Amino acid sequence: MDKNMFASDNYSGICPEAWQAMGEANAGYVNSYGDDHWTGKACDALREFFETDCQVFFVFNGTAANSLALAALCRSYHSIVCHETAHVETDECGASEFFSNGTKILLVGGEHGKVDLDAVTHTIERRSDIHYPKPKVLSITQATELGTVYSVAEVQAVGELARQHQLKLHMDGARFANALAALEVSGKELTWQAGVDVLTFGGTKNGMAVGEAVVFFDQALAEEFDYRCKQAGQLASKMRYLTAPWVGMLQQDVLLRNAAHANRCAQLLAAQLQTVPAVKLVHPVQANGVFVKMPEALIAALHAADWHFYTFIGSGHARFMCSWQSREEDILSFGRELRAIAAAI
Repeated sequence: MDKNMFASDNYSGICPEAWQAMGEANAGYVNSYGDDHWTGKACDALREFFETDCQVFFVFNGTAANSLALAALCRSYHSIVCHETAHVETDECGASEFFSNGTKILLVGGEHGKVDLDAVTHTIERRSDIHYPKPKVLSITQATELGTVYSVAEVQAVGELARQHQLKLHMDGARFANALAALEVSGKELTWQAGVDVLTFGGTKNGMAVGEAVVFFDQALAEEFDYRCKQAGQLASKMRYLTAPWVGMLQQDVLLRNAAHANRCAQLLAAQLQTVPAVKLVHPVQANGVFVKMPEALIAALHAADWHFYTFIGSGHARFMCSWQSREEDILSFGRELRAIAAAI
């Protein structure tokens, strides 16, 4: 049993279908820089998945996907409104500001990682003078950084608010597949039909080795985005290794199956954690993350027993993640060890 398994869904390996697709793409000589049939098939597979004609680009990681997409939507004097826990604010080292030449990020609160629409409205409307960075984009995270999921109706409400204020709507979908699996809805219902202009669709956390898709539903916004990717060092010469896994995972419906498995494991893990009375859930478990508050002594004891998980969200709070590779028997074993450690403190 690997005691790193709850630290992050990034810790998981490559799923067999993604690995197989990369192996098939490895046969012989193939055109470079995206001018290959694997990249074409991946773009078509994503268009079929979302049931619309969209522009699709592939980059190495989520930071590049988010920051380049936001830069395409903004000029340097614009601003991006997002939740205070959003990855673009807390974990991307100012990449959005860097690639947009200084676009400012404006933060709002909201329960369980979701933007409060009244707070968004206040932030947009509180000033309209030339001295204030003009709001241009509303960015939401799906699933959120706190493991919750925006319903279709909630995304629609966010989209309507964005349209009312002539803002573009960006969705950070590092765990978008988990949100789809949780809601059991189609990709189109949770994106372009609800008002999303551009989605950064994560593959890495769901079983791929590397690679995220940037999907522009408003194709006009994608103008010269290929140049942004090249300038940022995100145009892979052997692009087929980023794109072939999307083909294998979308054609075989692996993407949603992996996500649904991770979500189910998170529910089982939450149940195991709650068998210790001192451990309390702090956010609803809706995707593949479990956020709990537990005594500092228990956190220390688990770490001393070599269990790895993050505690960056606050004193006494801990985050446990599940992935496509999580196993129910390992979660049950962790539960038994957790109870034994808690009883010994």
